[in-house]
This record gives sequence, structure tokens and C-alpha cells, in this order.
Amino acid sequence: MIYITQLIYILPGQEKVFDEFENIAIPTILKYNGRLLLRVRPNENSFIECYAEKPYEIHLVEFNSEQDFDNFKQDEERKKFLHLKEQSIKASVLIQGVKL
Repeated sequence: MIYITQLIYILPGQEKVFDEFENIAIPTILKYNGRLLLRVRPNENSFIECYAEKPYEIHLVEFNSEQDFDNFKQDEERKKFLHLKEQSIKASVLIQGVKL
């Protein structure tokens, strides 16, 4: 089992475009033995300390294997909508780990 945490930073005014992409990408996770465990959109009160830019959303996803995650990234239907991701996301930080 692998875990992916993603911090997502949105371009101003592109929230609806980002949601369009997520409406495609999130259901695709299931096709590749993955599960979206958390999708958090924190507000100002969510941060106790912050020394970095605050993300628009935080995702925690698990996949059964590295191969499943790779297959998800190569999904042809998802790739058709990557332009929405590129249009709406300023930056993202992807952290990969395992459960200890």
C-alpha cells in the first residue's frame, strides 16, 4: 500500500476549472485500486502554524501498489483533461509514503 499526499495551489479565479478536472480525476482513482481518503479545503482557522504558502486543497490517496499509481497517472481519459489541471493549478507538492 502506498500513500500520496498532495498540497494543491490554485491560480486565482480558476476554482471552477479545478473542480472540473477533479470531477474527472477523482473517480478515475477507483479504476486503479486507489481510494481518496481525504479531500480537505482548509480555511484560515485550520492552520495553527504556517511557514509556507497555504494550499487551496490537501488530498490523501492510497493505492494498493506503485504500479497502480503509475497506471492512474497514465490513464488515457484523465490525460484528455490535463489541460484543465494546467489551467487551474499554480503548483502542487506530492509527498509519497507508506503506513508505519
